[in-house]
Amino acid sequence: MSWFDAILLGILEGLTEFLPVSSTGHLILLGSWLGHESEAAKTLEVVIQLGAVLAVVMYYRARLVDLGRGVLARDPGSLKVVLALGIAFVPAAALGLLFHKIIKEVLFGPMPVALALIVGGVVMIGVERLQRKRGQEGLTRLEDVTPRRALIIGLAQSFALWPGASRSMSSILGGQLVGLSTAAAAEFSFLLAIPTLGAATVFDLIKNGRALLEAPGGLLALGVGLVVSFVVALLVISGFLRYLKRFGLSPFGWYRIVLGALVIVFASRG
Repeated sequence: MSWFDAILLGILEGLTEFLPVSSTGHLILLGSWLGHESEAAKTLEVVIQLGAVLAVVMYYRARLVDLGRGVLARDPGSLKVVLALGIAFVPAAALGLLFHKIIKEVLFGPMPVALALIVGGVVMIGVERLQRKRGQEGLTRLEDVTPRRALIIGLAQSFALWPGASRSMSSILGGQLVGLSTAAAAEFSFLLAIPTLGAATVFDLIKNGRALLEAPGGLLALGVGLVVSFVVALLVISGFLRYLKRFGLSPFGWYRIVLGALVIVFASRG
C-alpha cells in the first residue's frame, strides 16, 4: 500500500466518520477500487478511525475536562452523562466482540455495503419526516439522556456493525427517536465515538496489527492515514453541526440511496 493510497483513505475517513454516510462503507468501497484485498488493508480501514477519535477529543477537550472534573467532584449532571455514554457503548462493543470475524468475512464487500447504504438512507429520511410531523425541537441537554434512552441509542448504534449502516447515523437516529434534538443527538454521538471507535481500533490492532505492521509500507500507511484523518475530521465536525441545524439529515439519506444504487449497478457489471 502506497502513501498516496493512505492519504486517500485518510481524507475519506475524516470526511465521512461523523457524517451519517458510513466511513467504513466508503473505505471498503475505495479499498476495493484500489485493489486492497489483504488482511493488512482491511485492518487499516478500521485502525485509521483512531485519527477521527483524536479529532473528537481535540474538538471537545473543554467539555471532556469539565466532565472529568464533574465526575471527580461527584456532580450529578456529569455522572449522568458519563453513565449514559457507558451504557450506550456496551451493546455495540458486546456484539462486535462476538461477531467480529463473521462481520469481516461476510460484510466487508461492495454489495453488502451498498444494501446498507440504501436501507440506512430510507430509514434516515423516514425518521426525519417523523420528527417534522412531531413539530418538537426535542431535549437539548445531554444530562437528559437517561439510562433507558442511552440503552436505546446504544442498541441503535449496534446496526453500524453492518458496514455501510453508519455509526453516526445509527446513534443520531437513536437519539432523535428517544426525544433528543438533532444537535444534541449529534453531540452525544460524537462523544460516544470516543469509547466505541477507540475500542474497535484497539481490538483490531491486537487481532491483526501484526499483519498491518509487517506489510510492505504498512507502518508508513498507518502514520500518514492517521494524521490525514485527524486533520480532516477536525475540520468536518464543526461544519457538520452547523449544517444539521439548518438542513437536517434528509440530504444525506438521498445521497446514500443514490450511492448504494450506483454501487449495485457497477458491482453487477463486474
